Amino acid sequence: MGLDFGSKTIGVSMSDPFGWTAQGIETIGRDQEESMKPSLQRLEQIIKEYTVDTIVLGFPKNMNNTEGPRCEKTLAFKERLDKRFKLPVILCDERLSTVAAERSLLEADMSRAKRKTVIDKMAAVYILQGYLDRKDIKKT
Repeated sequence: MGLDFGSKTIGVSMSDPFGWTAQGIETIGRDQEESMKPSLQRLEQIIKEYTVDTIVLGFPKNMNNTEGPRCEKTLAFKERLDKRFKLPVILCDERLSTVAAERSLLEADMSRAKRKTVIDKMAAVYILQGYLDRKDIKKT
């Protein structure tokens, strides 16, 4: 399962059974950044439904490879995932994932309003697909 953790949403993606491709599942909205309980409950449902064995969490480093405030919040979220789900949580560099997702949606001629509803889910797809591609390269 791939996650794009944002201040107001969590984009969720899932790989196919073979671990070759990532598909967007949904965007979990949050009313307040601190309000995590409903989000974790929904993630728990998804983990059970898809029999998830690994979580790939986007890690939002700055372009110069430094870690800013968003990284701190992502690490705190990772700790919550670790404690609640007892699954491996792998941090994956997510630089430019949202840019790539935005570009794909623009090329698909999607309206601004529609892009806003799916951008985080698409970013989660890019995060997970990047992980799957790197994992596949290491096998060969």
